Amino acid sequence: MELKRPVCSELSGTATPALSALAVSSGNGLGGKAVALARPCAVTDYSTSRQIGHEYDVAVATEGLCSVIAVTVVVRRRVRGVLYGALRTAQPLGDRTLGAAVAARDVEQALVVRDEAQGLLSVAREPEPAAGSPAWEEVREAHGALRALAPRIVDPALRAELLEACGRLAGAAASDARSPRVGLAPREVDVLACVAAGATNGGAAERLGLRPETVKGYLRSAMRKLGAHTRLEAVVAARRAGLLP
Repeated sequence: MELKRPVCSELSGTATPALSALAVSSGNGLGGKAVALARPCAVTDYSTSRQIGHEYDVAVATEGLCSVIAVTVVVRRRVRGVLYGALRTAQPLGDRTLGAAVAARDVEQALVVRDEAQGLLSVAREPEPAAGSPAWEEVREAHGALRALAPRIVDPALRAELLEACGRLAGAAASDARSPRVGLAPREVDVLACVAAGATNGGAAERLGLRPETVKGYLRSAMRKLGAHTRLEAVVAARRAGLLP
């Protein structure tokens, strides 16, 4: 449930439509309590619990739920949604509580990355941004940070989405549409993004979790493919080819 639209919007394993599009208000029911307190909340028997309000008893009973956990999804100190987990019998949730909390953290990471990518894309779509403007320099710095973050994201779909957004940013900045496309390996682009931000080989290695010798190898390979003789020439060529913003 995402709080921009305060309803149960994504369901899995339900047997009835009772919970579909159910609106949840702050303070009401288990989810509402979790939102109000901005922390996970759980009950072993929803219908008899004295710890929560019972505004949603009919829907919960119709679905046949008993033990329920609600975990808030918090991004930049704002509750963006609630993840629910439930059993149809009265049992202690045990390890399921930890699992729900881990899932919520994964969603938080996904939302942070999505927000960053959308913000950068909005800047990139501005008509003819000045190459040296503070806004565009911020895009370039953030592009490098997101490229460095991507390999650490476990979810392959989210990682692919982030890299696609980075590619769209770079393409929006291409200074010469006639420049031939150059096939660089993802890590070669990562290294060039760090170099473009002013990082040394050692700094790029630390940022990307690589050895300095490995970074040097990727940089040499990228320079060869781009026909560049210096680091600066490689960055300029990569920008012209739409590989970097």
